[in-house]
Amino acid sequence: MSDIHHQFMAEAIALSFEGMRLGKGGPFGAVIVKEHKIIAKGYNQVTSTNDPTAHAEVVAIRQACQLLQTFELKGCELYTSCEPCPMCLAAIYWASVDKVYYANTKVDAAQIGFDDNFIDQEIKLPINKRKMPMIQLRQDEALKAFQEWADKEDKIEY
Repeated sequence: MSDIHHQFMAEAIALSFEGMRLGKGGPFGAVIVKEHKIIAKGYNQVTSTNDPTAHAEVVAIRQACQLLQTFELKGCELYTSCEPCPMCLAAIYWASVDKVYYANTKVDAAQIGFDDNFIDQEIKLPINKRKMPMIQLRQDEALKAFQEWADKEDKIEY
């Protein structure tokens, strides 16, 4: 692995320390790189912003998308101090990031109290078997919005 990859990962790791030491949230950091330059940085801000989605990767994705004025990060790579949780992994896929480099593993995170394995297990279950009740209502009405979207000629697909 080239030195540049190690430098980008070192920045992600440094951000994990920075955010934690500033009391912003857990020990997680991430950077997004395009054309061998860091274009966005993030550290976990869950507790300081009262936002459970403010994980380092999501913070960096939001920043990169604003900077590039797009919802797709094709041509970008993400370096994160820890293997992404299910939410972050989904965001990474939705953002179309080309590649992810990570340092710590999910197992490492679980050992310090950040265990997201239960989410992986819940996703695999049928909706009616999940711990959180999920109740479907008014599908007939909601399907009308889907049909309108399907028929919309000026939509921006993603």
